[in-house]
Amino acid sequence: MYIIKKIGSLLGISSLEGERNDVNIFHHFDWIVVRMGEISSLFNSPSKGRHQAQIATPISPSLRGQGEEFSISKDSSATLGMTGHQHLVQGKGKSSEGGCQVPIATAISPSLRGQGEEFSLSKDFSATLEMTREERLVQGEEFNTFHAVGMILIALLSLFPAFAQAQKAPVLPLDSILQRIDANNLLLKSYGLKAEAYQYNAKAATAWMAPMVGVGTFMTPYPGQMVMDGRDKGSIMLQLEQDIPNYAKLNAQKKYIESKANVERATRDVTLNDFKAQAKKLYYAWLVAQQKIMVLDKSTQIMQTMKKIEEIRYPFNQSKLGSVYQTTAKLEETENMKRMQLGEIGKAKAWLNSLMNRPGNTDFAIDSTYQPQFVAASNLDTASLAMARKDIKKMDYNIQSMQLNIASMKKQSKPDFRLRFDHMSPLGSGMPKAFSVMGMVSIPIAPWSSKMYKSEVKGMQFEVEAMQMEKAAMLQETQGMLYGMQYQIKTMQQQITAMEKKIIPTLQKTLDVSVLSYRENKMELPEVIAAWEALNMMQSNVLDEKLKLYLMIADYEKELYK
Repeated sequence: MYIIKKIGSLLGISSLEGERNDVNIFHHFDWIVVRMGEISSLFNSPSKGRHQAQIATPISPSLRGQGEEFSISKDSSATLGMTGHQHLVQGKGKSSEGGCQVPIATAISPSLRGQGEEFSLSKDFSATLEMTREERLVQGEEFNTFHAVGMILIALLSLFPAFAQAQKAPVLPLDSILQRIDANNLLLKSYGLKAEAYQYNAKAATAWMAPMVGVGTFMTPYPGQMVMDGRDKGSIMLQLEQDIPNYAKLNAQKKYIESKANVERATRDVTLNDFKAQAKKLYYAWLVAQQKIMVLDKSTQIMQTMKKIEEIRYPFNQSKLGSVYQTTAKLEETENMKRMQLGEIGKAKAWLNSLMNRPGNTDFAIDSTYQPQFVAASNLDTASLAMARKDIKKMDYNIQSMQLNIASMKKQSKPDFRLRFDHMSPLGSGMPKAFSVMGMVSIPIAPWSSKMYKSEVKGMQFEVEAMQMEKAAMLQETQGMLYGMQYQIKTMQQQITAMEKKIIPTLQKTLDVSVLSYRENKMELPEVIAAWEALNMMQSNVLDEKLKLYLMIADYEKELYK
């Protein structure tokens, strides 16, 4: 980096020596290449006595890049070449001891007037260019030094692409983003945890009730009563009790709870499909925003050219000052449109990062060469849609779960069991130790108890029928919607093709002809701006239509769960 700064200082880039940001250094490379081209032209000049002084740097920044060149040859002629206008200044030198001086402030931008630039031609054909900002003396003996510096710079420039590549943000294709969403999204992970929870809940459904243990007295008289015999003192009783559930009931309840896990997994697939559709829309919006910025950059170049032409013509009363201001306003309007597109890119980047469970400010780039393709489904019958759509599978799992719940409720008609053991130890003498064993069974078929589960079964059966009807309606609605989207997508493709192949080329030719006429001073600037705005508007409309098409394709794929 130290070598780069030194080379920049030798070539006149004083700002490079104070830069601390490596990225900013690379912004000057294009300028350095231009300077190397200028130096190379000096090396290969066929006439040894001819000296060329480039004045593009010390004049107004609005004129830079227009190819202004002032050359002095031995015939004491001075040529100033500018795009759009070529002014030939030839001095046929008058014999005067002081030489002749030709001010050039009137031939260049008004911003330079009064700064003291003066070009003098003397009898010995020596050229002196005095500038207030910087002074450069080009002599033949220094060419070798500049040539060596140029060769070093060319060698270093061959290594810059590797350094620049290392600083670029990683490019994420759409498939890679979708895979990261599937693997890293937190909401999607929660559905897996819920499904795992239902598995453990199903195991808990087969557990028995805990046994009951009791200790107390049995047939013990109240205090204060007279006990006639020791056998009347009663006993201490220990009681053990265990409920024995019906295994068919437990097994049916277990299957019902396990079925809820399938519903959660299907919910995850539905949510993943929504996230994929959202990611595709954000990706396509980013892609179109980049294309809009490219269009705006080209429009900016055209408007900048017209602005420079107006600045050059204005000193010669060949343009109006309002035209210069108008081009400046159009350029700022274009910059505002760029800022809006950059905002769309920033929003898409942040949302995609959140979907991938990454910090919102993580930098990455998209594949700018990607083009969404529409592939129509070969078969859109309801059976195929039922197999492809995850929400239909979710409804199937819900119906299966409710049917298992109905089967579990029907098992409530089976009895449950209970076993109890009692042990009595007498408090007095004359009574033996005793025990009692008792088995009990429930009678759920009793009319006053059976109506509970019978009514619940009937209600769930109606719910299952309603879900089946809802499923059929959803499939029918999806089928009609997909056919309609196919026709709409094909129509949009035809519209975009017509706009790109017929309308935009025509408007481009109109603008080219207008610019050519404008350069020849046959057309006013407002007419050129009108053609420029018409082309910009049509190009923007095409990109807007493309975005609508891409979003429609994303919705189409969402309905097919692609």
